[in-house]
Amino acid sequence: MGTTTGGVMALPLQAAMAHAAEEIEAALDALLPKAEGDEARLFEAMRYSAMGGGKRLRGFLALEGARQFGVSRQAALRAAAALEMIHAYSLIHDDLPAMDDDALRRGKPTCHLAFDEATAILAGDALQAHAFTVLAEEGTHPDPAVRIELVRGISKAAGPRGMVGGQMLDMTAEQRATPLDEPGIGRLQLLKTGKLIEVAVEAGAVLGKAALAQRQALAAYGRELGAAFQIADDLLDATATAEQLGKAAGKDEGAGKATLVSLLGISRARLHAEHLVAQARGHLESFGERAELLRLLADYVVDRRH
Repeated sequence: MGTTTGGVMALPLQAAMAHAAEEIEAALDALLPKAEGDEARLFEAMRYSAMGGGKRLRGFLALEGARQFGVSRQAALRAAAALEMIHAYSLIHDDLPAMDDDALRRGKPTCHLAFDEATAILAGDALQAHAFTVLAEEGTHPDPAVRIELVRGISKAAGPRGMVGGQMLDMTAEQRATPLDEPGIGRLQLLKTGKLIEVAVEAGAVLGKAALAQRQALAAYGRELGAAFQIADDLLDATATAEQLGKAAGKDEGAGKATLVSLLGISRARLHAEHLVAQARGHLESFGERAELLRLLADYVVDRRH
């Protein structure tokens, strides 16, 4: 695809993502409660899990989606931080012994090991609730209709017909007598991972009160990107080391998880991800040069090494 070399991002994207990650980290620091008072342990667990690492992909997508429409950086950062809180909550709960039972996340002990299971559950609950508080506040947008639309869209993507529903499908897939077929895996991954990625970039269009056609184009980009991202994630699980990933490697195969990599094999799954990236890029044609970072991001998703 010509935009990455040896798994290293093209420099404009690398610099932009690094800068955005710093901005999102600062926004999270300002928006999350400080570890003080009688609830200090809860607040500390929230900050431990939401801050200090991660690609900030969902937050970056919100910022870049907003940039297409001239949205203020402060408003876009609040939406980006809220999305990262929701993502962090989902990781805390996914890592619990009752779910994936992971010991490592972003290169450090998972929340339930750094604290305890009860605190981890509460930290996840609190991050999700606090994200919607941030979205609903006037600082995110002066128009209450815009804030309502953000809350509606993001809660739908995170809820029973989105991320949480996808996690349930992921759990039940391991108990099935017959493995999921390709459409079944596609639906599982769309719900579990894709919906939140899709709504992240669409959130920028919502903040910018974009025309319906532009909003739909960004949502379609996010949908294809999310599918490609999940395949790339599964490829990394099958081929990378724990040091590269910052979490345990090879767990999908060991747990018998339903993935397109296990169904199609590494080569065919990679080709499918590249096809999805080409489709994602196609949805950005109407945005011109302003969307170049989103195009580079689509290429990075399948070329990344962690």
